[in-house]
This record gives sequence, structure tokens and C-alpha cells, in this order.
Amino acid sequence: MKTKTHPLLGFHSLLMMVFIYVPIAFIIAYSFNSSRLAADWSGFTLDWYFSLFKNRRVIEALSNSLIVAAVSTVASTILGTMAALSMRKLNRKMRAGMGGLLYLPIIIPDIIMGLSLLVLFTQFHIPMGKLTIILAHITFSMSYVYVVVSTRLADMGKQLEEAANDLGADAWQTFRYVTFPQIMPGIVAGALIAFTLSLDDFMVSFFVSGPSSTTLPIYIYGQVKRGISPEINALCTILIIVSVTLILLAQYALNRGKGQKKKSLLPF
Repeated sequence: MKTKTHPLLGFHSLLMMVFIYVPIAFIIAYSFNSSRLAADWSGFTLDWYFSLFKNRRVIEALSNSLIVAAVSTVASTILGTMAALSMRKLNRKMRAGMGGLLYLPIIIPDIIMGLSLLVLFTQFHIPMGKLTIILAHITFSMSYVYVVVSTRLADMGKQLEEAANDLGADAWQTFRYVTFPQIMPGIVAGALIAFTLSLDDFMVSFFVSGPSSTTLPIYIYGQVKRGISPEINALCTILIIVSVTLILLAQYALNRGKGQKKKSLLPF
């Protein structure tokens, strides 16, 4: 039986899409404007994109962002996956309590997390720089990886692992040949999400960065205070394209993992 949708719901959805995506569309469009004035369209050009890669400060900020994102993604993916696997072995009460703690970095505001990490690093006399940004990004990225991988584990169930144990597999063989291949799409999706979050993060990075550890979002913020230029529009457009691409890849990895038939190819 088909359910009817009220026309106002569709209109509301359309308004939400306009509200969210029209400003982004303006940023992308004016990144190709040959004029430096945002309100004056004077022709199409790619000069602002070429000038970005001649800007030493942009290259430095991009290098810092990629280093931080790569290191924090590897660490948070390993820690988040290990947390999801460990939590699976706990009883329901312990799992609920520990799970709540792991959800906290997702729930609390970024400004609170940034400020609390700043206080922590100051108390331990850790100099602000790439290391503190990496540690901060691991703190919140690990929770996102945990959520994705734990969801994948819940969908997987325990039947295949129990079948492997019945066939004589030990714990390592069960993990290597059964559990790991099943949760691999979730791990890949979690890693892509962690990389995207790290690359786009401004608030937490702003609190824990040092003078020589400026990331792209911090660089963009510093430039915007002087006025929005076509170079900033071009840089924002690149970040938007990269972020959307990574999120789509993460969604594809999850959907591909869910679409696979659960079958066991045990080599023992």
C-alpha cells in the first residue's frame, strides 16, 4: 500500500537543499570569476587555481593538513577498530557504559573539545604544533571509526565466527579469515571519514595549533578576515570536491560491503 506524502514536506525539503547548497554553489562559481570583486562577474578563468599552487603558504598549509590527516587517520583507524572489536566481547552493561564514553567526542561541541585539549597539553607542557593537532584529531576521529566498524560488526552477527570455531579454527584464524574480511568495508569507510574530518577540521585545530603548523582551514580563516578573494574561493572549492569525493567513497565502501553475500571461504 502506497503512502501519500504531503506536498509541504517536499517543498520543505527543497527549501533545505537551497539553503544548504546555494551558498556552496556561489563559492564554486566565483572561484572561476576573472574579477577579484565577488559581486562582479567579468568572465571565466582558471588563473586563481594556478596561482594557488604558486603560493608558498598554501603549499605549506596543504602539506601540514595532509601529514596530520594521514597520521591521524592511520592511528584512529587502528584504535577505533580495536575498540569496536574489544567492546564486542563485553557484557551489555559494560558495553553501554564504555560506548557512551566513546560517543562523547562526537556529541560534545568542537569548541569544548578544543579548549579541553588545549588545557591538557598546557598542563603537560607539550608544545603546540603538528603533534598536538594529530593527537587532537585522533581523539575525535577514533570515535567515528568505532561507530562505523561497530555497526558493521553488529550487522555481521556471530554465526560465521561460531561456524569457524566449530570447524577447528583458533581465535587468530577466525579473525584473519572470517571477521577481518567481513568488517573490511567498515574499516575502509571509517578511515575515509576520519581523513575527511581531519582535513576539514578548523575549530579543534585552531586551539591546539602552533605557529608553524597552520592547516588549510586555519589558513582560509586567516585570509577571510582580510576579505574573501577568488583564491580563497578556489581553495574552498578544492576542499569541497575532495571532501564530497571521500564521503561518497566511504558510502560506496559501506554499501558494497552490505551487498556482498555472507559466505565463508575458510582455508583450514
